[in-house]
Amino acid sequence: MSAFGDVLRHIMLHNKAHINGRIYVVSAYSGVTNQLLEHKKTGERGIYALFAEGKGYQDALAALAVSLKKLNAGFAEHGLPLDVADAFIDRRIAQAREYLGAMQHVLASGYIARKDILLAAREVLASIGESHSAFNSVEMLKAAGVNAVLMDLAGFDDNEAWTIDERIANSFKDLELSDKVVVATGYTKGTEGIMREFDRGYSEVTFSKIAVEVRPTEAVIHKEFHLSSADPNLVGLENAVIVGATNYDVADQLADVGMEAIHPKAAKPMELAGIPIRLKNTFEPDHPGTLITKDFVGERARVEMVTGTDKVTLIEIHDPSMVGTVGFDASLMEIISRHDISYILKATNANSIAHLIWDNQASEELIAELESRYQVVTVKKSAIVCAIGSNIGIPGVLAKAAQALADAGVNVNCVSQTLRQVSMQFVIEREDYKTAVKALNMALCVNSGAPVPKA
Repeated sequence: MSAFGDVLRHIMLHNKAHINGRIYVVSAYSGVTNQLLEHKKTGERGIYALFAEGKGYQDALAALAVSLKKLNAGFAEHGLPLDVADAFIDRRIAQAREYLGAMQHVLASGYIARKDILLAAREVLASIGESHSAFNSVEMLKAAGVNAVLMDLAGFDDNEAWTIDERIANSFKDLELSDKVVVATGYTKGTEGIMREFDRGYSEVTFSKIAVEVRPTEAVIHKEFHLSSADPNLVGLENAVIVGATNYDVADQLADVGMEAIHPKAAKPMELAGIPIRLKNTFEPDHPGTLITKDFVGERARVEMVTGTDKVTLIEIHDPSMVGTVGFDASLMEIISRHDISYILKATNANSIAHLIWDNQASEELIAELESRYQVVTVKKSAIVCAIGSNIGIPGVLAKAAQALADAGVNVNCVSQTLRQVSMQFVIEREDYKTAVKALNMALCVNSGAPVPKA
């Protein structure tokens, strides 16, 4: 959204003759949600943390207004009327001040649980970013001669106690699209709280719920890159093969290791509704991109993508009493569940069970509890690489992958593949991650010998 000149040119106004009938769901401009809540990667504190501490958030809101108006100024060349856009910011931040002031008063009273009030404050703050970008988008489309309408789902101007689904259904009910374009906020207000349910992935959840409500021919997600066989930043653009088509199962495998083609909780409703998703590169508007459907299976068996992460920890439990003991891992799973952990990979043998989890889940409390219950607990910072495809169930592909890693000097510490055979997972040393991705991409995607699927 920050490269809005390109978004306007390559997406919104591309093929302008057929623009009516489109619904655009927009996220906040880059960095705005970090300023409102906290930095997604570094954890640097935002306005939310100041509110939680009860000090300094009013000044931070004033600084936010200055920052958002500075963003506005950068869009003047695209037709944004600055007086109108800046007035919207002033009005929305004044509303946020009123909400937060009331919440602070309730917090001081002790009448309602602190956690619930803070979650509500988080919702209010998060919504500002999407309302800002959606409002601006409508104004710039109007300046380009488009009949654009704002669908602000943040709910600042009503007191309706609707769920997220009810708000979307009521907002789009009987809406005539044939003569207009709708720009909707990625944030949707609901009684259950969209951030409580989905945290920072809420824009794609709103996108999904709108799609299920209006049943489009297809739903299009625009990103700054193509969905490719591997990360171009790792393997080089010349070795990143664009994936023309794949299925929802593959998209889930990608999301499981942090490479989200689409948020898994957003993808599932569209998959069940039979709505295809098309992923497109914002900067190549005429390229068909990647089509994700429920039933796609590649005509030829091949690995479509290599991905993974080097931000995982392998935790292995070793106990000689495990062998032959029915349900030994039940107590282990109870501990993992109680610590709110969804593991990525599980591997077992007679006396050992290993789980791969995200680094930020490997808390000292978890490790201490495991060490108090089991004989040997090994904790190892690791990486995982995955070879993924809609049709990889062929003899020799696992051997080829393992050989490619061996040839690159990469040792495999754990390996996993299920009967469905859509993903081969290799746990490796953390420092070997980039080498492993490059090796697997070259062996299984670039030099696979199978034809590259067309979009």
